[in-house]
Amino acid sequence: MSSVTVRVPAKVNVQLSVGPLRDDGYHDLVNVFHAVSVFDEVIAKESESISVRVEGESADQVPVDDGNLAIQAARALAKHAGRTYGVELVIRKAIPVAGGMAGGSADAAGTLVACNELWGLGLPREDLMEIAADLGSDVPFSLLGGTAVGTGRGEQLAELLTGGRFHWVFAIADGGLSTARVYAECDRLRAALGEVVAWPQASDALLAALKAGDARALGAELANDLQPAALMLRASLARTLEAGRELGALGAIVSGSGPTCAFLAADEDQARELAVALVGAGVCRTAVPAHGPVEGASIV
Repeated sequence: MSSVTVRVPAKVNVQLSVGPLRDDGYHDLVNVFHAVSVFDEVIAKESESISVRVEGESADQVPVDDGNLAIQAARALAKHAGRTYGVELVIRKAIPVAGGMAGGSADAAGTLVACNELWGLGLPREDLMEIAADLGSDVPFSLLGGTAVGTGRGEQLAELLTGGRFHWVFAIADGGLSTARVYAECDRLRAALGEVVAWPQASDALLAALKAGDARALGAELANDLQPAALMLRASLARTLEAGRELGALGAIVSGSGPTCAFLAADEDQARELAVALVGAGVCRTAVPAHGPVEGASIV
């Protein structure tokens, strides 16, 4: 086999609850992940060395050196296998870069699946999940897909059943936001307010809405503890969220660490109309309708 192509989805956090800062610099999280139909493609080709090339949306903003999480994933997989392997990775971007939708994590997950196949390793998904957890908190979910509750740093996953398809619009901003910077701002805001940070818990009402497939109920329960920090760092997002609500979205939230804003729609038609209206309102660079849940990293 000389080439393997894997399609891997973006995610939206329908609940992101951030606990107190731990001694290791991380936070305990309750992270309800939902995979959506905005996809990157990772193509793995035979090569004597490990390299990456990036095409598509904001490709010039993605590192192609050791800072690229896909490169790290390929090296981690080779180390796990105990052999020296090479691969030329081509990443075709559609997931926003530094947009709060786990684009880098998705590419790492896609790389694990693609290289496992290209190199003929035959490792089970459980092994790939263990490697993924060492790479980053969002990488295991990019492998899993669907809808799941993540705890710990977000890497300990429990799958959730959903009662149907949900329709979304993602308003893409100009430029990105650093996840580390948003978490640091979250800590700063909490300290400034003297806030006592509670242990994070999954919302029973949100989980019930997902199980029932009730978009209106889910829209009312969307929650992201990082949103105030993202709004402090990018004040224009407040107007984007407000515009989406005024245009009829059932729910509006900053996706993860932002700056992408996610809007829940009643159905596919409303999602398409909302995407057009958001662009027309001038509150985002572009807007993409999508649906979820969808499967995780998969060979195509």
